[in-house]
Order: sequence, then C-alpha cells, then structure tokens
Amino acid sequence: MEAIVERIRDIPRGHVQTYGDIDPVAPRLVGRVLATTHDDLPWFRVVRADGTIPKGERQRNLLIEDGVPMRGDRVDLERARA
Repeated sequence: MEAIVERIRDIPRGHVQTYGDIDPVAPRLVGRVLATTHDDLPWFRVVRADGTIPKGERQRNLLIEDGVPMRGDRVDLERARA
C-alpha cells in the first residue's frame, strides 16, 4: 500500500493518473487506499480510465485550479496523463 501512496504523491501538478496507471493489477485497491488514507495526498489527481471524475464537482474544481486540461466534463487524458 505504501507504493500506491508514493505513486499518488508523485503525480505532478497539472497532471493526473488513472487508478490503473497507479496499479495495473489492482486498480480497486487504489480506490480503497484513497478512501482510507487521510493525509495530504493529492487524491483529486486520480481519475477513471475514461477520464471521468469520480468525486464530482469538488474534484473537478480542484483539477481545474491545478491546471489539468479538461475536455467537457472529463479530463483530457492525452494531455494530462503523467
């Protein structure tokens, strides 16, 4: 689990990774780690494989403030993937 936390922590400002980018074998574990880790992780930089935003408006606003390129209601993964 520490490796997952480190990968999330290493996502640079203005970029995202998908759950599967962080752990291709166990993407659901990434979600579990995010749900149970309450430190300063940039949780909002983790999105679904199709670029949709799992945590709604709050996450969308944080991504926009972070400079992540969007395409409508989705993250533009071609430009934003770290």
